[in-house]
Amino acid sequence: MSAIGTSGAGHVRDAVIVGAGFGGMGAAIQLHRSGLQDLVILEREDDLGGTWHVNRYPGLAVDIPSSTYSYSFEPNPHWTRLFAPGSELKRYAEHVADTYDLRRHMRFGISVERSNWDERNRCWEVETSEGEVVRGRYLLTATGFLSQPKMPDIPGIETFAGEVVHTTAWDDDVDLTGRRAAVIGTGATAVQLIPTIADRLAELTVYQRTAIWVAPKPDLPVPRAVRSVFAALPPTQRAVRLLGSAVLEVMMVAGVLHYGSLRGANRIGETVCRRHLQRSIKDPELRARLTPDYSFGCKRPTFSNDYYPTFTKPHVRLETETIASIDESGITTADGRRTEVDVLVLATGFNLWDTNFPALRVIGRDGRDLGRFWRESRFQAYEGIAVPGFPNFFSLNSPYSYSGLSYFTTIESQMRHIGRLLEEVRRREATTFEVTEAANAEFLARMTEKLGDSVFTLGSCATANSYYFNQHGEATLLRPTTTLNAFREAASFPLDDYAYG
Repeated sequence: MSAIGTSGAGHVRDAVIVGAGFGGMGAAIQLHRSGLQDLVILEREDDLGGTWHVNRYPGLAVDIPSSTYSYSFEPNPHWTRLFAPGSELKRYAEHVADTYDLRRHMRFGISVERSNWDERNRCWEVETSEGEVVRGRYLLTATGFLSQPKMPDIPGIETFAGEVVHTTAWDDDVDLTGRRAAVIGTGATAVQLIPTIADRLAELTVYQRTAIWVAPKPDLPVPRAVRSVFAALPPTQRAVRLLGSAVLEVMMVAGVLHYGSLRGANRIGETVCRRHLQRSIKDPELRARLTPDYSFGCKRPTFSNDYYPTFTKPHVRLETETIASIDESGITTADGRRTEVDVLVLATGFNLWDTNFPALRVIGRDGRDLGRFWRESRFQAYEGIAVPGFPNFFSLNSPYSYSGLSYFTTIESQMRHIGRLLEEVRRREATTFEVTEAANAEFLARMTEKLGDSVFTLGSCATANSYYFNQHGEATLLRPTTTLNAFREAASFPLDDYAYG
């Protein structure tokens, strides 16, 4: 086996980062701040940006205000809309990579298969699908929460003779004009996609398993004059960011994670969505089918002004019967009705708990397999970033790591944790760190207790089909605290919660 790069097979880098999305870039920025420069970022795609490089479907946009969806230390005054389109997020990712000199670390088109902790040499060995190995003192996995597409398990789908496109691999060469299409799925991606393709089609049938809570989207263009003020006076943009974050925290975080003690916040979110649906859909039967039968927050809600009105168009049909089978030219539902289809669009989301936790095989001390450990011993990670038995390892996409509604609050709180821990490693002149079993157990118990106040425990979530829940029925994705708590603990966790060697 040969090492990736030019440093030689015996060379041990400061760190190996898997993933060149915003999480991986944030980790690299923090490692630079901690004085580590010999890094490699391995990315399976052909460019940086993570989900904003992979996803290119029509209507792609950030689903929370753009001002909150960026690094706080690198604000972007140039968003053209309150909810920026995907192309602008991709450009922002490129800007960050250039500004912080990250491209020199990146290697594209490299899929990581497994990583092993080498106890004798106190480093990680990371193996690619081509059998190459790169070694690093630290391993950071930043593979994203939504990186492993979920394919529907429907009898006969492989026999469909028309064109099939998954939203994570959108093909612009597929001509939809005047054709009959079926969209399977009504999650956040479908909410963005469906209104943008409907008018091109002769017929559109949307197959809905689970209705989604949809709030009105205050998506306005940001005038050039406002963007100029943001660029000239950064505090003005920070104020807008703070306001947006506060609204999201109350409506969609407090009302979900503190459902028991703040029921009013949850009712606000549900009421906003219900009134939006009532204004958009006058037909009571159609409105009933588009109304979720689970508590607000059990499944991630989204924003749209044109999703509901699309279903009032004469050539668009909402189908809520279960799909029984697919044949070479159509779809048959459980009640025996069959619909002819030319194009099959799969908006079926991602597989988090079977293939994404973790997205590669990670073998720690004494042969402990991270995926097996999580599935056999509950999904857990101390402060959403460290796991006992895995020295010098930061798992950035972990149970209890997602804080707030913007991924960037997660990234930046983890950056703070990494920086503080590495400073202590340096102070002690240590070569390894590893979270203790006791500290991890205490954190898991605390998070489990806090979830007792959440909508996941106290609400009605049985029919939500939400990716928040793992295969054991536990909602272990979100950190059940405020974002302020996540930042505070990242800066104050007991340093003795780690063992150093």
